[in-house]
Amino acid sequence: MRPDLLNPPFRPVTSLAGIGPKLGETLGRLLDAPEGAEARVVDLLFHLPIGVIDRSRQPGIAASAEGTIVTLKVRVDRHAAPPRGNKRIPWRVFAHDDTGEIGLVFFHVKGDWLEKTLPVGATRYVSGAVEWFNGRPTMVHPDYIVAEEDFGSLPLIEPVYPMTANLSRKTLAKAISDALAHLPELPEWLDAALTEERGWPTFAAALVRIHHPESPAEFEEEAPHVARLAYDELLARQLALSLMREHQRRSIGQARRGDGRIRAKLLAALPFTLTQSQTAALADIEADIGQPERMLRLLQGDVGSGKTVVALLAAANVIEAGAQAAIMAPTELLARQHARTIQPLAEAAGVRMAVLTGRERGKERDTIVAGLADGSIDLLLGTHALFQAGVDFRDLALVVVDEQHRFGVHQRLALTAKGGATDVLVMTATPIPRTLVLTYYGDMDVSRLTEKPAGRRPIDTRAIPLDRLEEVVARVRDAIADGAKAYWVCPLVEESELLDVAAAEERFSMLTEELGPVVGLVHGRMKPAERDAVMARFVAGDVRVLVATTVVEVGVDVSDATIIVIEHAERFGLAQLHQLRGRVGRSDRPSVCLLLYKPPLGPIARDRLAIMRETNDGFRIAEEDLKLRGGGEILGTRQSGMPGFRIADLTRHADLMELARDDARLVVATDPNLTTTRGEALRMLLYLFGRDEAIRLLRAG
Repeated sequence: MRPDLLNPPFRPVTSLAGIGPKLGETLGRLLDAPEGAEARVVDLLFHLPIGVIDRSRQPGIAASAEGTIVTLKVRVDRHAAPPRGNKRIPWRVFAHDDTGEIGLVFFHVKGDWLEKTLPVGATRYVSGAVEWFNGRPTMVHPDYIVAEEDFGSLPLIEPVYPMTANLSRKTLAKAISDALAHLPELPEWLDAALTEERGWPTFAAALVRIHHPESPAEFEEEAPHVARLAYDELLARQLALSLMREHQRRSIGQARRGDGRIRAKLLAALPFTLTQSQTAALADIEADIGQPERMLRLLQGDVGSGKTVVALLAAANVIEAGAQAAIMAPTELLARQHARTIQPLAEAAGVRMAVLTGRERGKERDTIVAGLADGSIDLLLGTHALFQAGVDFRDLALVVVDEQHRFGVHQRLALTAKGGATDVLVMTATPIPRTLVLTYYGDMDVSRLTEKPAGRRPIDTRAIPLDRLEEVVARVRDAIADGAKAYWVCPLVEESELLDVAAAEERFSMLTEELGPVVGLVHGRMKPAERDAVMARFVAGDVRVLVATTVVEVGVDVSDATIIVIEHAERFGLAQLHQLRGRVGRSDRPSVCLLLYKPPLGPIARDRLAIMRETNDGFRIAEEDLKLRGGGEILGTRQSGMPGFRIADLTRHADLMELARDDARLVVATDPNLTTTRGEALRMLLYLFGRDEAIRLLRAG
């Protein structure tokens, strides 16, 4: 269904001159082509430079500074070949200009090729880094050697690309130039007033300029051609999300209004009153559920802000109306914890609840599945097992997805397919900066929980060097003697769970020796039942110090734990440190977070630890984290398959994101099927940036 005009950029790279199957495979690896598929020309066009080499400096030999890249016009004087059979000695070519002499140095080179390339008496341009030894300048393996008449082919401003093995810079540059030459003249999809106001070139001209810059300044994010391409990418994303939102809104929903009887019982059973932001979020949710359109709402709440209670009260709304609700967590540990929190409240309110994870099998699972199908279960808590075929509900009205950043748009759509007119509430305890909310959740309405429940105290956070480890152990010993409980989080060793576990086991042995049998251990390679047993002993108080890898990061709730030690805190990201710190401070008792670090600290690690000491505000921490790390890291998009950006930089193009969101919403409001002249052009944009799912929604109506 793709327009014929887009055929050239969607051809395989092997259709370009000089790219055979083997080189095509290499480019496929470089460009992250899906397994079994070839890289396409469009992937090559969006493989952008990460910097530039400035070869425009031509200072002459004598004025060439150490380590700088220069271009020199020289006359070749003589060749000094290495002794026959001695490959360790390089071949040297001596040349001069009006200011002095330089030695051009070559290792493992064919002499006849060199004599042909640099004939004695000839004038050549050479470009590369100059090094000085004992007052004599040399250039080892010049990057370029060209004759006077070919000077125009020497790239004075040369883009630098991410590379891969078995691919030369020149081959990649030639393939990209060929790809640009085959780019068709595309219709303009941007608003004319915007391009004029911003001084933006066309899409094709912007691509040419970014691959063939004429000065280093052209590589900056603010350059018009870079901003234009960043905006195109952001607009494609926002338009896809707006179309998805419109499709969701227009798909059959059902207004459901409860009578308040279950909610009244739940509120009476709660040991606290709701905060203002919980009450406001519930009002938003109840208003959405009461509309005939489907709800798609994101509930953002900092650690310990009471999202689970909001989810339960939202579920009560649809259960009162005779329908069912499901709460889905990313891990079995978290699903069972939600169940522990919700069970006594559900019993008090007469809500029939069940838990379904990978652990429920055989008759137990069959009973749950039957209860969902006949409606005798009102509320189901579980993991992604809820997605599975054969799990069917009598009338699923509300799905609550916890820790939303683990689930992408496709899973959102799969979940809603479980019910006829399902409303969706997604929750995250990762405070997300506004820019990222627009990026990843632009198809959703947003509610925020900004307060902690009454009586919670700020957590006293301190950074302590690792050489004071004995003091920290002594402090933990004193605290547990007074009845406290502590977490001890072990470091991320590297991208290896096995090594993380080894570090945790080593610390567990050391602390057991120091503190006795009150130390427990949990990590990701334990069987869920073993892990739950240790957690149960920690909750009961038989275990008073819980040594853990980062499995405790999300949602583990032990309200009387008041100390958390995070070892090698410099290895963790800000958001992760904040999540871990949120395991304590869940009661009215004073709590402390000790960040153990190994000096000396790098500047980013120092900034992270300083921010952690300064504030307990997760939303401020998220904004700072975005500045320090960039958006993909914060939401784990590197791992989760969520859309990263190839051109746009969320920390620098935040204003363009807002603009793209408003533009996309206006387009969908005035041309929801993209049938106007601009709408047809915008379809091209969606294809070019891989937003085909939005085109499919248009076709589905």
